[in-house]
Amino acid sequence: MQDCLEPALAIAPVPVSGEDNALWLQCWRDRATGFHQAAPNPLLLRFWPGLGLAAGSRIFVPLCGKSLDMLWLAGQGYEVIGVELSPIAVRAFFKEHQLQPVRSQVGPFTLWRAGRIGILCGDYFALTGAEFGWIDAVYDRAALTALPEAMRRRYVAHLKAILPVASKVFLLTTEVPEADLTPVRMLAADAEIVTLYAEAFEIELAHVEQAFEADPADRDGLPEPVVRKVYRLTPKSA
Repeated sequence: MQDCLEPALAIAPVPVSGEDNALWLQCWRDRATGFHQAAPNPLLLRFWPGLGLAAGSRIFVPLCGKSLDMLWLAGQGYEVIGVELSPIAVRAFFKEHQLQPVRSQVGPFTLWRAGRIGILCGDYFALTGAEFGWIDAVYDRAALTALPEAMRRRYVAHLKAILPVASKVFLLTTEVPEADLTPVRMLAADAEIVTLYAEAFEIELAHVEQAFEADPADRDGLPEPVVRKVYRLTPKSA
């Protein structure tokens, strides 16, 4: 069973089974949400424009929590649709930003919508694509890297299955570098990313940076080195 925080990465664990779902829901009940960022992600602000999407494009945010990044995307004129398991997280998002959502049932999901932002409350792996319709791009800040390695292939396979073939992916990853990581390897696309996405997408590694992050759940813990990468993925069939 995963803890409520991934060590050193300050990202959330992603629900992947009944046991994991229960843990995720308990994290929100216990307010163990140190992974939540208090401002829009600076890498999103800096590198998102490189996708070249027109205002009005529809953006899918998997495993969105109550991310402020959705507000930023909506503020740029995009239609945003997230999916989140915890109703506590969904309710908190709209309440904290003084938004008055309208709720409706969409298949097995409850859709909360206010303005340009909608969040489907339910299990990501239950999505069929019919629940959100056309999507121009996916914004994945930490959904993939929060998953246990054994589940990442399933996550990506499901994403490909439910997305229109022309959808782009904006992927942010945070990696704990191996001790023998060379500069050449650090500046290259991660081998696992290539394995997961290269069949369907052209992979552009737009940015790499080194940083230090502390686990917010450990007040006495020292910051540890991490490598942040920004990927822009363009479908080969587009």
